[in-house]
Amino acid sequence: MARMTAARAAVEILKREGVTNAFGVPGAAINPFYRALKEGGGIDHTLARHVEGASHMAEGYTRTRPGNIGVCIGTSGPAGTDMITGLYSAIADSIPILCITGQAPVAKLHTEDFQAVDIASIAKPVTKAATTVLEAAQVPGVFQQAFHLMRSGRPGPVLIDLPIDVQLTEIEFDPETYEPLPVYKPVATRAQAEKAIRFLLESERPLIVAGGGIINADASDLLVEFAELTDTPVIPTLMGWGTIPDDHELNAGMVGVQTSHRYGNATFLESDFVLGIGNRWANRHTGYKLDVYRGERKFVHVDIEPTQIGRIFAPDYGIASDARAALELFVEIARELKAAGKLPDRSAWVASHLERKATLQRRTHFDNVPMKPQRVYEEMNKAFGPETRYVTTIGLSQIAGAQMLHVYKPRHWINCGQAGPLGWTIPAALGVATADPETPVVALSGDYDFQFMLEELAVGAQHKIPYVHVLVNNAYLGLIRQAQIGLDINFQVNLEFENINSPELGVYGVDHLKVVEGLGCKAIRVTEPDQLLPAFEEAKKLAAEYRVPVVVEAILERVTNIAMSKTADISDVTEFEELATEPGHAPTAIRTLKA
Repeated sequence: MARMTAARAAVEILKREGVTNAFGVPGAAINPFYRALKEGGGIDHTLARHVEGASHMAEGYTRTRPGNIGVCIGTSGPAGTDMITGLYSAIADSIPILCITGQAPVAKLHTEDFQAVDIASIAKPVTKAATTVLEAAQVPGVFQQAFHLMRSGRPGPVLIDLPIDVQLTEIEFDPETYEPLPVYKPVATRAQAEKAIRFLLESERPLIVAGGGIINADASDLLVEFAELTDTPVIPTLMGWGTIPDDHELNAGMVGVQTSHRYGNATFLESDFVLGIGNRWANRHTGYKLDVYRGERKFVHVDIEPTQIGRIFAPDYGIASDARAALELFVEIARELKAAGKLPDRSAWVASHLERKATLQRRTHFDNVPMKPQRVYEEMNKAFGPETRYVTTIGLSQIAGAQMLHVYKPRHWINCGQAGPLGWTIPAALGVATADPETPVVALSGDYDFQFMLEELAVGAQHKIPYVHVLVNNAYLGLIRQAQIGLDINFQVNLEFENINSPELGVYGVDHLKVVEGLGCKAIRVTEPDQLLPAFEEAKKLAAEYRVPVVVEAILERVTNIAMSKTADISDVTEFEELATEPGHAPTAIRTLKA
């Protein structure tokens, strides 16, 4: 048997579990682990500027490719607490990341030692497991169990806390005979799948709601095949966007009170049956008026987590299953029914949804100066093709982007859906670009999200991680300002000030170009809509030439209200801007406007 430190054993297990990249910040209590990383080789490490940033880089890395598990590393005390937001974000969206923290010596855990905190207890509510390892011999088993838990059932994050003396203790461990534990996922039965499809056959106007679980299961191909076999329109959720291409005839648009399409909501309200696969019935999708969302329609819910079924409302039938396993059965049964001529004709229902998709559109083409944000997304559709991976988190920028951008592939809309922490976008984009350096990455932020973790741009400069970051700047907390309208206030949401060092900005305050360039990256400022497309093309060239993040800042009008429901009701969405009434109003719409 080989003898090695527990830290070295942990590194060897990471490699045998498929880890090739890690993100983190070293410190005294985790330095033995870093020594093992260096000596063991085989794992590329990206040095973050903030430990929360490292956790979001790990998230972006995981979300980019099937099978990826991002790893973030930090020292004891505040490093662990800094990563809590990343763990919360990961568990909320069913994203497996492994967080490894250093800790004070075991004998000092009860003495309020420097930077000693019970991080396992703090992290437990936002992880599948959080463990402080007290015996060095347990390190291999704890790491083996961590990967088993992250991959089994509903995916999610794990935290492992390693006291410094545990890391340094030598143990017997044979890496050559190490094997990952088998992964457990619930699997639908043939009888369950047949019953679900009976609901589909009995309906006249069915829909599939495709959630992020389909992307996690790498089952988008099966979803599209099933939809095509049964001629059933698909409503992707925000986390499931990309499961079916936006330009596919059966993509009926998104539904919700914020990130929705006019035609998506209208089609949903006409439906009589909904098959939800890998979705949570999240409130931004359903709204809070569940009586409107549920109506008289019937629901079947398929989810990998049994306790998710019935959490928001009781479906007519529920199946606990991995999305791929369920869709394999659905496709098998649908093929049999089609061969037997037993699938109903849905052509009229499909035609009606396509009619709505061609008529119920929002206007994007505005020539206003300062610019309206809608024009930014129109020009993004022109500049960035179907291969683009978009990365964003929260705010009016994300909501408007979801309403107006186009996504054609799974994992090409990488969005922190449930937690929505400001500052997520820059580090997540760096993680995405690290995981897939060959595919164009475009991040989208409002000015406040952008400023939260601005320092992480230096990571992109240092490690040569190019991507394009579209920054829409109105010097406002736009989403919070819009939410305050119902309270008749406009309070503590203004970010404007006259920058004494950049008077040309007027009241737009922070000179993002100077800050971005000071961090070693490139930046372009755009003030007129006709400058947008050339700026995006130039940004792509600069990113390719200098191998650094390139920021395109669009100076917007101070106030634009983006379409959403004031009453959290999907049948009552307020359209604040004039709608598209002729094709030129929405030139990059998926279907040409039918006036």
